[in-house]
Amino acid sequence: MVVRKCIPWPDRRLRTVAEPVAGIDDDVRQIWQDLIHTMDAMPGVGMGANQIGVLRRLIVVDASEERGKAVCMANPEILHSSIEPRQHEEASPNLVGVSAVISRPRAVTVRYMDENGEMTNKDFVGLWATSAQHQIDHINGKMYFDHLSRTKRDMLIKKARKLRCE
Repeated sequence: MVVRKCIPWPDRRLRTVAEPVAGIDDDVRQIWQDLIHTMDAMPGVGMGANQIGVLRRLIVVDASEERGKAVCMANPEILHSSIEPRQHEEASPNLVGVSAVISRPRAVTVRYMDENGEMTNKDFVGLWATSAQHQIDHINGKMYFDHLSRTKRDMLIKKARKLRCE
């Protein structure tokens, strides 16, 4: 079991759009496993490869109560989003000690390459949908606080810097 170190904000890799994955091989499977172990160690409900410094379009999501139900996705893209919003307090191990309530669509349909290299579509609802959107943001070089107003975002980053210096 490998738990990878999450790179700290403001590392430029967190703002870099990750490279597409051509196919599923042992390297991709190992990155997914590392993401799952790192996510479970936090504990969290998802992780994008950018968070551990790997600039490939790979994410994992597991919002199950019992754990062990991770959905591994390569090259995920949101096809459809519900109109109905859902608010949830979001955070990131890349910016420790702070969080913010973010409003996102309550449900999404995601197209991705699965563990067998097949393109598939899957509907996610509730926390699963929030996590999928959060992780797709990561591999697109976005952080959850980018959904806040400039003032709230600046206050959040300032608070995180202060906590890091204490």
